[in-house]
Amino acid sequence: MTTATTAPTTQRMTAEEFCDWVHLPENANKWFELVRGEVIELPPPMKPHGYVCANVARIVGNYTFQRRKGYVLSNDSGVILERDPDTVRGPDVALYEDASKFTDLHPKYGEVPPRLAVEVLSPNDKAKHVTRKIMDYLKNGVDLVWLIDPEARTVNVYSRDRAPFLVGQADELSGENVLPNFRCKVADFFYPPEEMPQPGQP
Repeated sequence: MTTATTAPTTQRMTAEEFCDWVHLPENANKWFELVRGEVIELPPPMKPHGYVCANVARIVGNYTFQRRKGYVLSNDSGVILERDPDTVRGPDVALYEDASKFTDLHPKYGEVPPRLAVEVLSPNDKAKHVTRKIMDYLKNGVDLVWLIDPEARTVNVYSRDRAPFLVGQADELSGENVLPNFRCKVADFFYPPEEMPQPGQP
């Protein structure tokens, strides 16, 4: 997640208009979201952010392969959360269960929310923007949200049926009742391979 700025557009857009607009040549290599019809530009994420996202996608993706259910998206792939006015958010990493084949994937932005949405904090993120995005997820059908802080190496866990809570680097993160039998160490989101504990080490 990176702090947003309002893009220079003069009218509210629908999700379909937004999809066409972000793919114009002049918008190549830029990141945007649509929040209640308003286009928001996001700065490109930096290397630590991308590293944590890749680790999360790998770990959660391995879980879907072992379970043989669900699939993982990264790169801020858009999902339509609201209509009239439209909101299109792009989680850093998300787990979906609405398709069982590649050909079943929506060709643009789907409207089925993910079961899990993951956001990775950037140093310049503002609390009000982070809170607003998490609330957009939870009130529009996302069951579980992880907010990962690379600096503190913690995960804040949000869901619709319990109060938020913090999981530290030394602790284990579960999938609650949303991702049955999912467990991993929070520290695993931050390890490069050469730092990974050897078998038999804590």
